[in-house]
Amino acid sequence: MLVRILGAAAGGGFPQWNDGGEASQRARAGDPTAQPATQASIALCVNGSDWVVVNAAPDLRQQIEATPPLWPRGRRHTPIAAVLLTNGDVDAVAGLLHLREGTAFALYAHPRVLETLDRNPIFEVVNRDLVPRRPLHPDEWCELRTAEGRELGLSVRPFVAPGKIPLYREREVEGPLETAGRGGDTIGLELTTPGGRIVYLANCARIDEAVRRRVAGSDLLFMDGTLWSDDEMIRQGVGRKTGRRMGHVSMSGDEGAIALLSDLNLGRRVFIHINNTNPALLADSPERAAVIASGWEIGRDGMEFEL
Repeated sequence: MLVRILGAAAGGGFPQWNDGGEASQRARAGDPTAQPATQASIALCVNGSDWVVVNAAPDLRQQIEATPPLWPRGRRHTPIAAVLLTNGDVDAVAGLLHLREGTAFALYAHPRVLETLDRNPIFEVVNRDLVPRRPLHPDEWCELRTAEGRELGLSVRPFVAPGKIPLYREREVEGPLETAGRGGDTIGLELTTPGGRIVYLANCARIDEAVRRRVAGSDLLFMDGTLWSDDEMIRQGVGRKTGRRMGHVSMSGDEGAIALLSDLNLGRRVFIHINNTNPALLADSPERAAVIASGWEIGRDGMEFEL
């Protein structure tokens, strides 16, 4: 199986359009230690021709053009056979609007996310006659298939992850938002082939024992790397929310991903969905050095893995 990171950045990408901070300025200036990145997504291929894309980022058209295996091989064609959504945030679904040009693929998501799409008529431009919407049920294995029903050689088992509902639906919540996202608004994915097991968990508010059990033993882990520290955006003066309030665990600290997953048997462990405020984005930062020293990698656009 071939796996490629289409985008490694959090919402807004890197550099973010309205961010004039040092890191973003360095990226715009072409500093090789501050590599630009599009918004988080990966693509997987088992049979050499059909690709499965995880999350349709707003940058999807740009990501396709930067990835020759995803280019059409006919006048109206796409190698993208299926799209999996892990949440209903704009960062994960807006790219569906790039795929409205009358070409078939299968769309998979948790029923809550499908319901969100159903409620918004703009997504009807993605023709349901060509693009079947198929539910992913937590803790149930699903053999991924093309729109026509052909098996893709890839199985997925979604699991509910600590998180929250999309930002644009927060007003529907009664009570703390930090505990409102266990109903399927945020899911992780276990993906398996004869070549190995991948876990994709790019949105995760905290690491509990259930999360540890899910990621343990994976050959390749893509983990939420949005922030280095929980109060990062507050300290930098660019936001009022903690990472956990936004639905993201930090890399560092006693309750961060590096510490809480350090004792698990894992293959390659890669941070993805990295925010423009995260100093680990910069290859010459002490935070990046700490990430590398702990056995983790920082994802980047175009990064490839083979299992």
